[in-house]
Amino acid sequence: MLMFATVSGILMALFLNTAGGAWDNAKKYIETGVLGGKGSDSHKAAITGDTVGDPFKDTAGPSLHVLIKMLATITLVMAPVFL
Repeated sequence: MLMFATVSGILMALFLNTAGGAWDNAKKYIETGVLGGKGSDSHKAAITGDTVGDPFKDTAGPSLHVLIKMLATITLVMAPVFL
């Protein structure tokens, strides 16, 4: 269970940080004038994506790092109980 929680936490943190950064970069890319630039439908969609992406990269990814550390600490503390 600990291995599954750690591996899934690492993969989730990797996904959240990467996806949040990609959505932020997509908005910046469209603002340079590609795909209609500012004010276009693609820019409005990119703003929505960036609104979702900011919490992903700013809060969700780093908070999973804390979860992984907490799992490791609990395991070390509880190991004598299970041995």
